[in-house]
Amino acid sequence: MKLRSVNEVLPQTKVVLRLDLDLPFSDNTILDNSRLHKSLPTIELLLEKKCKLLIIGHRGRPNGVDEKQTLRPVYLELMSLLGPDNESLIESVFLPEINLEQIDQAMAINQIVFLENLRFWPGEESNDPDFLAPLTTLCQAYVNDAFAVAHRTHASITLWQKLPGFYGLSFLDEYSHLETLTNSPHPFTLILGGAKEDKLKHLDKLISVCDQILIGGKLPQFLTFTDSKILPATLTPDTFDIDAPSINKFTEIINSSKTIIWAGAMGYYEDPKYRNGTEKIASAIANTNAYKVIAGGDTSASVAKLNLKDKFDFICSGGGVLLEFLVNQNLPAWSK
Repeated sequence: MKLRSVNEVLPQTKVVLRLDLDLPFSDNTILDNSRLHKSLPTIELLLEKKCKLLIIGHRGRPNGVDEKQTLRPVYLELMSLLGPDNESLIESVFLPEINLEQIDQAMAINQIVFLENLRFWPGEESNDPDFLAPLTTLCQAYVNDAFAVAHRTHASITLWQKLPGFYGLSFLDEYSHLETLTNSPHPFTLILGGAKEDKLKHLDKLISVCDQILIGGKLPQFLTFTDSKILPATLTPDTFDIDAPSINKFTEIINSSKTIIWAGAMGYYEDPKYRNGTEKIASAIANTNAYKVIAGGDTSASVAKLNLKDKFDFICSGGGVLLEFLVNQNLPAWSK
């Protein structure tokens, strides 16, 4: 399916720009701003076209308004990346609420208007058709550059149904790579880890796509679906890592694979005592000649610590969206 590029947006257009703003934090300090860096080419392209940008997104999973999950520090970080040396001042403002009159006034005098965390309001996750309706009266185009949440049926993701929809440069790059995956060579091995149980919800469909599905992290404890293609790891007695026989068996399968997707650490990687499984599996994957894909921020971070990122062919920004794409290419970001 061909998606319309942000390059097609006309000059001097008012644009709703959906970005991936869910950055990792420690207290109120940003640990990694790479998601903002990925969208800089799209933002700069639109600014060169003299477009006015209304930037929207989310952070975390707040239960209503929660100042600990505000997007204000993300806004400040983005503006520092766009004008780090003050050579070209970009007029911008952060708005803490969705108010049609305030947004209209702000867009009249600013190049960038940055809205507060959309998940502060229930209409975002419930995909309320009225929630973001005011934005469609102020803007003429919608650009999505948040591929990691393309599988979410949320108001800010389905806005392309109400405005002419386009896709950012980073989004199109990820989409292109995932399209390639649907025709990748076999044996095709999927490795699932981490602690998010929802990675297991499509196993019944993934077995028709993959030749082997290796399961580590906390996930073997949640596994209820069984199939000959699915191989859960045995965990260490404290359940914080996979054991040595599982590492050896996984490595054997990895070595015979031609396509490998890895989503999720094999153990509690934050603690150095439980990195053995993740490090051994990362090294095994890196040393193969297979087409190798990392899925999700946590997996990417663990590989980065091992200085192995350049050994992988592609890094997908979201594990959830990649798994959804493998079983269904018609995701809410571009298909009703």
